[in-house]
Amino acid sequence: MSTPQLKSVIRITGRIDVVTGLRIGASQETMEISGLDNPIIRNPANAEPYIPGSSLKGRMRSLAEWYFGELPTDGEVIKPTVTSQTARVFGIPAKDPNRISNHEERLAHQRGPTRLLVRDAHLSEDSRQKFQQGRPITEVKTENSINRLTSMANPRPMERVLPGVSFDLEMVYRIFDVAGDDGKEDRRLFEQVLLPAMALLEADALGGGSSRGNGKIVFRDLKADGQPLTLPALTFPSFQAAG
Repeated sequence: MSTPQLKSVIRITGRIDVVTGLRIGASQETMEISGLDNPIIRNPANAEPYIPGSSLKGRMRSLAEWYFGELPTDGEVIKPTVTSQTARVFGIPAKDPNRISNHEERLAHQRGPTRLLVRDAHLSEDSRQKFQQGRPITEVKTENSINRLTSMANPRPMERVLPGVSFDLEMVYRIFDVAGDDGKEDRRLFEQVLLPAMALLEADALGGGSSRGNGKIVFRDLKADGQPLTLPALTFPSFQAAG
């Protein structure tokens, strides 16, 4: 099989609006008196909150794997179903071709590299101005676990980005000619895998504490190479209540 050839790239831009408090945690490497135990991730150069590209990409991939029935073997992220559509878009672990003995895995690696690149999402200009003017764009939310027998509360303060804050989105989708298809399959997967994955993220949540209300986001002003981009409506099997 011939080596895949890069045919074109699609640049996806837009905005991520925070609808409910967004928490993407950072490690606390130093202990400070009265310091926060559970801070959010920030740019160390200017202390601005941001959304790591890895968080966006990882969440979309996870949701897409569940949606398309393409979960990794044993649930291990380093063992994707190598012939899956999701793995082709979001990538598979790099390996030495000379050490691949499994035929299915060899075919997967012949399909070429990761198609989707996701940039870190930094504050949009209006949210950055609020931050620089000292207006609050984060909060400390205290959550309590309650002992069921004694009713004693165990408070746990967590930092999160406030609703209404927005971040700039940029992703790059690469289209390769594989086996002489002139990029046809990658263009199909852009429509049928990546865009549904983005819609799934809107329907689900990003970051930590999603089951407790955190992480609802909305994509705004989406464009693909400067042209308006609309996410598809998701379809699920119809629900029937037990009789």
